[in-house]
Amino acid sequence: MPEETKPQRFRCPGCAADMEFDPESGLMKCRFCGQTAAVPAVTTGVAPPHSLDEFLAKTDDTHLRPLTDQALEVSCDGCGSRVAFDPPEVAGTCPFCGADIVAEPKAADPMISPDGLLPAKVPKNNAQTQVREWLQTRWFAPNALKRMARQEAISGVYLPFWDYAADTRSQYRGERGDHYWDTEVYTDTDEQGRPVQRTRQVQRTRWTQVSGEVSRRFDNVLVVATKSVSEKRLDALEPWDLESLRAYEPAYLSGFKAQRYQVELPAGFDKAKSVMQSAIEADAARDIGGDEQRVESVDTAYSNTTFRHLLLPVWIGAYKFQAKVYQVVVNARTGEVQGERPYSAWKIAALVGAILFVLAILLLLRSQN
Repeated sequence: MPEETKPQRFRCPGCAADMEFDPESGLMKCRFCGQTAAVPAVTTGVAPPHSLDEFLAKTDDTHLRPLTDQALEVSCDGCGSRVAFDPPEVAGTCPFCGADIVAEPKAADPMISPDGLLPAKVPKNNAQTQVREWLQTRWFAPNALKRMARQEAISGVYLPFWDYAADTRSQYRGERGDHYWDTEVYTDTDEQGRPVQRTRQVQRTRWTQVSGEVSRRFDNVLVVATKSVSEKRLDALEPWDLESLRAYEPAYLSGFKAQRYQVELPAGFDKAKSVMQSAIEADAARDIGGDEQRVESVDTAYSNTTFRHLLLPVWIGAYKFQAKVYQVVVNARTGEVQGERPYSAWKIAALVGAILFVLAILLLLRSQN
């Protein structure tokens, strides 16, 4: 193999085997002799945010790069996910759907380079322990789910996220509701059943048309850039300690895979705007004041909009049960577990049968007595 195309490897200084990043120690570690070494030095810190407008205005592909110079990429025929990895890592099984990957890897396509990542912190055996503890709370889980606790059943993957920031200025229209009390006359009956008129205080609301302007700065609006894992499930894995971000260094991917983003940059910003919209409407409601508020319309202008491409680590396992794919995901920074599960029909049926059997015995004993 020509020198310029040889895979980038991190050789063990003791036995010359390939070293992998070890989440527990934060060092490169040889899985054969156990020797450790520092992660190759990164000359710069986390890349500064990019101007979104300037980036989208580019008309060529000179700003796109492969994940690493030697990265290979493979697509899963089962779910369509594309993952990248550096040799000697191999494609193997798709971490998102559990299918065997049969497609031949190819050189990774260029993409927007990662600006930073959170190195995995939870080692694989600890992630397996978290999964086993999670499984203990899953009543009527099928045996296929319980096999997720095997060490080989989960894979380390860096998932893509967009991180947006923007200044916003919003014009709103709405209504302000102020409560007041009114005296209402109504007919009641007395103790003898005769009709009698009474009065009571009733709260009413006076509505007034209003308009105004609110401003806000948004930072670290994270948008999931993968479609292979449920967005709701990934949101439940938060928080991510973004203050611990490191500059992107391929050594952190050694022993892991990285997924190519499936949500493009403009579409990601549209999702970020929907996240910002909720906070802007809350600001408008506070600005309206009064006892109740109705926000009818909001027109927002965005400026100083920036983005970063981040890679965040998870341990993920997938299995198929009755033609449907189920996933269990572990935050590789905190150990938080989120997953979905089917219910084993035969286990439920067995329990119901056991209960009915016990009830039948009790009824038989009672009838004999």
